[in-house]
Amino acid sequence: MWSRLFPNRFALLKAFVVLFISVSLLVRLSFLIWDFDEVDSNIFSLLRTIVTGFLFDIGTVSIFTIPYLIYLIFFPVRWYGSLADKIISVFGFFLGVLIIYFSFFGEFTFWDEFQRRYNFIAVDYLIYTYEVVKNINESYPLPILLGSLLTLVALTLFLTSKFGYFRRTYKNETNFKVKFVAALPWFAIALLYGLFVSNDQAEWSENRYNNELSKAGIYSFFAAFRNNELAYTEFYRTIPEDQAFSKIKRTYVAEGDVFVHADKKEILREIRSSDSIQKNQRPNVIFICIESLSGKYLNALGGNFNITPTLDSLANESIFFTNLFATGTRTVRGMEAITLSIPPTPGRSIVKRKNNIGIFTIGEVFRSKGYERNFFYGGDGYFDNMNTYFGGNGFNIIDRGRGFLLDKSITTTRTNIGDDEVTFENAWGVCDEDIYNKVIEEADKAHETDKPFFDFVMTTSNHKPYTYPEGKIDIPSGTGRNGAIKYTDYAIGEFLKAARTKPWFKNTVFVIMSDHCASSAGRWELDVQNYHIPALIYNLPNSKSRKIDKLSSQIDMFPTLFAMLGWDYETNLFGKNILDMKPEDERAFIANYRKLGFLKDNKVVVLGDGKTANFYQCNPSDNSLNPLPMDKGFLETAIANYQVADYLYSSGGLRLNSHKK
Repeated sequence: MWSRLFPNRFALLKAFVVLFISVSLLVRLSFLIWDFDEVDSNIFSLLRTIVTGFLFDIGTVSIFTIPYLIYLIFFPVRWYGSLADKIISVFGFFLGVLIIYFSFFGEFTFWDEFQRRYNFIAVDYLIYTYEVVKNINESYPLPILLGSLLTLVALTLFLTSKFGYFRRTYKNETNFKVKFVAALPWFAIALLYGLFVSNDQAEWSENRYNNELSKAGIYSFFAAFRNNELAYTEFYRTIPEDQAFSKIKRTYVAEGDVFVHADKKEILREIRSSDSIQKNQRPNVIFICIESLSGKYLNALGGNFNITPTLDSLANESIFFTNLFATGTRTVRGMEAITLSIPPTPGRSIVKRKNNIGIFTIGEVFRSKGYERNFFYGGDGYFDNMNTYFGGNGFNIIDRGRGFLLDKSITTTRTNIGDDEVTFENAWGVCDEDIYNKVIEEADKAHETDKPFFDFVMTTSNHKPYTYPEGKIDIPSGTGRNGAIKYTDYAIGEFLKAARTKPWFKNTVFVIMSDHCASSAGRWELDVQNYHIPALIYNLPNSKSRKIDKLSSQIDMFPTLFAMLGWDYETNLFGKNILDMKPEDERAFIANYRKLGFLKDNKVVVLGDGKTANFYQCNPSDNSLNPLPMDKGFLETAIANYQVADYLYSSGGLRLNSHKK
């Protein structure tokens, strides 16, 4: 059988297949050992993980080798070993081996960061090569990695030649019929996988690590490339649209909201805060979105790391939300939740999609109250489409531009952070102190105009390679996440210290919240505690410091602030005032790009893209999920929220011009 699959003309192909399977197995076993404590390690699960992974490797290599197979079949016997044959074969083999080893090194760095095989994040990284390559260079010994890569490729070519694979490929008389018959199984496998096998079929276990190890890296990459946007109604459980809107609208009616068009499929409504003690205040608002800060790192949220003294102190001087959850696992997902106040839609964040400008954001509420709106970012906001999104929705841009221009259709003011304003910079941008210095500079200018401002400030220092200015804290730069967190906390303290000396401070509210946790990895479909983030409102006039333990979401933060400011406004936001939530109103949305979770009463339903729905009891003590019989009402509430959110985006219901009809 082996000789029939690989006649002499296919000798080089055989060498490639063996290499591919061997390297893939090595990667899988390495990850298995790396995170063995997280894996379901009973013998059956381990065996199924390896076998499933092997089958996906076979499918991947079959698809991968189709171009060379076609060449081998149709290249005439009389030209075997010719110069053209040698150039094509050597170059093809070299390119294939290079991709195998490049993927090998890439998977290790990706697993180190995300504990996952390649997904849509890896696809996005192809676009933003500057930040990614620079980050890898600052985080890992890039010259050693490249040297090792080229050495492995050269060694493989040498050994392949030494063992005669090139010679047997060139010097044989294998005819067309033998080649065609030998190629048929490979074509059949490639066709089978291309048409009928999807990457999510590797997800057979309740343990997420086993599922990830069952996948093949390259296959996962192309699956993510194809499926980085998912139509909710095609892939997820649904209920009738009228029923979905009815369920959502009832919750707002119960809170006293008045719908602008009660008979339409929309949630546009009027919010009245006439009973508020704080009626229609207009303080400046500075929102600090902290990169990758999990709640567990704060002593104020039960941690014992002792690396966030500023935030722990602010927790006692603020309205501190102790039970608030991020909607996703990436910065752009956090930005989506914060600015659009919407449950996460499957696939990539709306921040990165088409048709995401001229839509209703929290910025529109600020605009209606006469605010100037600014987006601050220490890197180039071209990354992750941030400048287009914020600029296209009414924000001025202040970033470290590298020359990427905004679309001409977007009218905004863009201010560059100059070289003379930078004291430290890494792959992701200037250090947090530098961005805060720019915020203060712009606030000073805005104060002179007597116009209130809303600043959205995205920090960058708490991100691999975890580098920051030396001498600021007692942990050396570049040594790990704890140091980056402590520097991030230090920079916030220095910023507030400087802000307190300014005349605009007494009339400025500071909202501080993380974009997402440091890691979303875990053994469950969705690890609930890996979405728990810190959030607080500081310096709100005439407001007492207190801790709010109500279960809530990122999407609720600004609707809560608007209520505390006593604002009446028209809104298209899903979020609610956390302070007014009754126990039955408390809930949170947690998701990755494929799994959509609805959390309530220590229970969570997880909607999957195969129209699946699983219901679990959450155990906060060990972060475990225990299966429960499905609760129909719970399920329909979860579906309604996600289905309505997707409907509004896909139908144009989020757009500003739709509100004028």
